[in-house]
Amino acid sequence: MKSYLEIKVPISFDAPWFSELRTALKDIPVYWQNGYYHITIVFLDETKNLPMVVAIMHKYLDNANAISITFDKLDVFSTWSGLFIVHLTATRIPEVFQSLVNEIRNEIAFTGSNIQSNFRLHVTLGRISNPEADIKDIEFLIDEIDFPSLTLTLNEVEYREFRGRSIYRNTLK
Repeated sequence: MKSYLEIKVPISFDAPWFSELRTALKDIPVYWQNGYYHITIVFLDETKNLPMVVAIMHKYLDNANAISITFDKLDVFSTWSGLFIVHLTATRIPEVFQSLVNEIRNEIAFTGSNIQSNFRLHVTLGRISNPEADIKDIEFLIDEIDFPSLTLTLNEVEYREFRGRSIYRNTLK
């Protein structure tokens, strides 16, 4: 079973900066994410020992505090499959958040579960699957956006099957 742990990010599709971004990239076929914004803490290609993985969620998240992150950059990266991911990110990841992510990922690795990729703090805003798109052109257009830094408090976590049921949910303190 594929599964993942996410922390929800309270941004709006209708925010002025997001509208400006969509306008700037209007000539590029972007599949825009409309809601359900989150940071994936860990994605498991294959989940082994689900009860143990859920116990790890309880261990680290039942009494965890909400996290404040300052998102200060719009950017794009390419995936191994050739997709371009237009995203929101932070140039400085709070140490407490990075430590929490590392601890959860390290313990899950010991369950025998297959963790898909390294952690990269980003909130997917859109996906570009056009193989002819040039990442440098996309970066140039994104850099023209007047993006205000956003300091957001993140407190909703959810562990779920990929495209399936919720397994664990919690609101951080």
